[in-house]
Amino acid sequence: MTNDLPPRRPFSVRARLLSVTGVVVVASLLIWHAQVIDLLSFDSDADKQPVVAGGPNGSPPPAPPTRKPVKKTAAPGETPTLPSKPKKTPSPEATKSTAEKKTQYSEESIEGLSPTLRSRLRKAMADAKAQGVPMRINSGRRSAAKQQRLFDEAIKKYGSYKKAIRWVLPPDKSEHVHGRAVDIAPQSAMTWLERAGWKYGICRVYANEPWHFEALRAPGRKCPPLQTSSAAELG
Repeated sequence: MTNDLPPRRPFSVRARLLSVTGVVVVASLLIWHAQVIDLLSFDSDADKQPVVAGGPNGSPPPAPPTRKPVKKTAAPGETPTLPSKPKKTPSPEATKSTAEKKTQYSEESIEGLSPTLRSRLRKAMADAKAQGVPMRINSGRRSAAKQQRLFDEAIKKYGSYKKAIRWVLPPDKSEHVHGRAVDIAPQSAMTWLERAGWKYGICRVYANEPWHFEALRAPGRKCPPLQTSSAAELG
């Protein structure tokens, strides 16, 4: 017997190298074959999936953030500016002053007369009523427009300016327009006031108009003589 080991067979080393090499070659062939199939397959499941634009994994893109309006705040010590409201155009009736509306009275109202004639006539009417004589105002304060209309009608009726002014005066000459003259009714009241009017400072003015009275004298003084007509005032 000897101590020498028997020599290894060179064939077994080669066989192992060839086995490893074969495995690598086969694996490479399988991977290449799969890639070729993917390239040539046009009806694969991946091609049938819809393309979705957006975020990861085809998720819809995020919506843009909504911007809220910024409310402007006033600085410290500053008065905030409020939105202006549309202005309304006032009607002609609304533009009249309160004082003007209060001065519009009925022609038969004692309130439309001047303060002097109103206070005196109120006392006379109260005393006449106490004596059983009814008294009312037939025509007191008139507007300039109505006085002009009455004057125009008088010219047509009597035929001339000279004859018309015996009964009706133009607006700029009439005491009715200023509330300083009053036409009394009925006839019994005219008679009573002509006789007792001087006590109240109220006098009949024209001979041809027994209904027309004015505050011509201070209360208690005798009334002046009657004028023929209103034409006498114009000369």
